[in-house]
Amino acid sequence: MSVTKETRITEGKAQISHDSTKLGFDNEKYLKEQSQSILERVKKFDNKLYLEFGGKIIFDYHASRVLPGFDPNVKMRLLQQLKDKADIILCIYAGDIERRKVRADFGITYDVDALKLIDDLRDWGLDVIAVVITRFDNQPAATIFKNKLERQNIKVYTHRFTKGYPTDIETIVSDEGYGANPYIKTTKPLVVVTGPGPGSGKLATCLSQLYHEHKRGCNAGYAKFETFPIWSIPLKHPVNVAYEAATADLRDFNLIDPFHLEAYQETAINYNRDVEVFPVLRRILEKITGAGSIYKSPTDMGVNRAGFGIVDDALVRKASTQEVIRRYFRSSCEYVLGFVDKETVQRVEILMEELDMKPENRSVVIPARLAAQEAQDKKKGNEGIYCGAAIELYDGSIITGKNSPLMHAASSLIFNAIKKLAGIPDKIHLLSPSIIDSIRNLKKDILAAKTVSLDLEETMIALSISAATNPVAQMAMEKLKELQGCEVHMTHIPTPGDEAGLRRLGVNLTTEPNFSTKTLFVA
Repeated sequence: MSVTKETRITEGKAQISHDSTKLGFDNEKYLKEQSQSILERVKKFDNKLYLEFGGKIIFDYHASRVLPGFDPNVKMRLLQQLKDKADIILCIYAGDIERRKVRADFGITYDVDALKLIDDLRDWGLDVIAVVITRFDNQPAATIFKNKLERQNIKVYTHRFTKGYPTDIETIVSDEGYGANPYIKTTKPLVVVTGPGPGSGKLATCLSQLYHEHKRGCNAGYAKFETFPIWSIPLKHPVNVAYEAATADLRDFNLIDPFHLEAYQETAINYNRDVEVFPVLRRILEKITGAGSIYKSPTDMGVNRAGFGIVDDALVRKASTQEVIRRYFRSSCEYVLGFVDKETVQRVEILMEELDMKPENRSVVIPARLAAQEAQDKKKGNEGIYCGAAIELYDGSIITGKNSPLMHAASSLIFNAIKKLAGIPDKIHLLSPSIIDSIRNLKKDILAAKTVSLDLEETMIALSISAATNPVAQMAMEKLKELQGCEVHMTHIPTPGDEAGLRRLGVNLTTEPNFSTKTLFVA
């Protein structure tokens, strides 16, 4: 079943827009302007700058979704250009390790994400000179993480909560405050301080290092690498609204920077936490340096040229509006899973309404719902949960799939999509019934699984086995890579095997906040 829609969208792991001939963002222009701005900032501080790296240093899929054409790894490319001038410090909050906080787009915990980031940096020819575990209080999981890194010959430092923060400046900027933290020796003029997620302690690490540098007679400085919100575009531009939606659980909101407006009579956009902390941060910097701050506003502190990389504002607005809808679906699912509260969902819903959008404005939503309804109508009178899924291909066509005793909805969706791309008729099977029966029997008779239909991971493994002897299956399997960046919607929260498979395919997934089974534990 296929339905043609004109609407285009982006979610999940988008790396290219649906219309690859259109780009809303110029990476090369951005790279040139951002690197030039960083180097100019380094020169203002006797060639020693601590640069707090806000947002994701690599795989920034949020940016690639709201800025069509944005390379998710453009910041890594920038660091590669500057690697002869830059050291890298990675921070992680001990509390995030202890409570096993998860990074939603990869489905991995923050400590695993930190390890992955170290590996990714190495793959790009960059090394982390130190890892800082912040607000460390001998948490057992954080201690294990520290031991693991040290036994891999990675330098690890621990920082306690800063005594006196945020009001007692005299204590904060003293040997009892920042001075109580060990000094991390750096050798290059630029020190990039990064870490997984907000609240990782990047700012405190920068300021602690600044304290030690000035005690050693080095006039080091601080700045912040930022992407969102974009200061140079309007407050209610969909790009900035999408940032609010992405940080709704943190209660962040954008506003006109009052300090910038007062100092320069110029409108600039920032967000509440940076504005709220600025008076304290400016006093801390003045206390550390013993001189007046060069910064008159939190916007001054940032190095952010992302707005100047936008080359098609209409395309960017459209993509960002769709991102807000995707964030609505994500927050709704996180609510039923217990990760966020109701207010988070309501905040995103309000943002979506401000843009005059509804969930149905996402092109794959209605087809997925219709597929689920069609499955239910066919099995009328039988108990069970009927799941529907839809994917929008790059030619604009929408393919659907639904669950059955043989396959999950995600599995049938992907098979239908690659058959369409390969020009294979619906009546031709990609998997022989004997292969499906063999897997089902394994799950039922040996593994004692509660459900025996094939999830997407199992289906793709079976497809790869079948491809060894079946040329049609081989032809279909080669089309899997063409699904990357396509839009997918499901009427139910995917099982772990479905979610992992969809993530590996790189599709942009949203789901309704419905469970696909009444079973509380799904392996």
